[in-house]
Amino acid sequence: MDITYIGHSCFMIELSTGYSICFDPYAPGSVPGLGEVGVVADKVLCSHGHRDHNAEECVKSPSRAFNGPFPEIEIIDTYHDEVKGAKRGPNKITIVRSEPDSAVIVHMGDIGCNLTDEQLEKIKGCDLLMIPVGGFYTIDCRQAFELCCRIDPKAVIPMHFRGRGFGYDVISGREEFVELIREKGGREIISGGGKVRGIPDGKTLLLMDPVRFLQ
Repeated sequence: MDITYIGHSCFMIELSTGYSICFDPYAPGSVPGLGEVGVVADKVLCSHGHRDHNAEECVKSPSRAFNGPFPEIEIIDTYHDEVKGAKRGPNKITIVRSEPDSAVIVHMGDIGCNLTDEQLEKIKGCDLLMIPVGGFYTIDCRQAFELCCRIDPKAVIPMHFRGRGFGYDVISGREEFVELIREKGGREIISGGGKVRGIPDGKTLLLMDPVRFLQ
């Protein structure tokens, strides 16, 4: 399985079967400092309707038809804020289960609310968790750390943060999240660059950098 961090909350996952999934593609110019998504994927999954997360038209379909096996995809309906969507609307958590990879992959979208025990149980102990940490529009670094401890994934990747030269001014960087993991999280911290092959062994924090960063 290959994991590519396009930027913001957009990831490309290519499973061992060759089936590819793009999560939360953003529209051109919608995220400061990031270039166009420009990928090809079998499936596009969007957590909500905001243009920095749902630009399906920016993802091209493959020239060949995929014949399977297909991964199992489950959606958990949540909220983009702490007031049941009154400020920013709904949000979807996406769970992808790939039998050939023996992996459960979870993309939290722009989660902004607490999870119920039932929702938490569905994603607890997943193999890969992509979680927003920047605050303002989503949960912040501390909330993300607390939620990560409850989910207890094998590997976690922070997303939806501001970095040097990219991201929204109103959201934070990922530094506090990294420090909380370093001090209390009990995880190995790995810098993965823009693309990683396979999920690292053990409990890890995987720090990835956007491949569509405008230099």
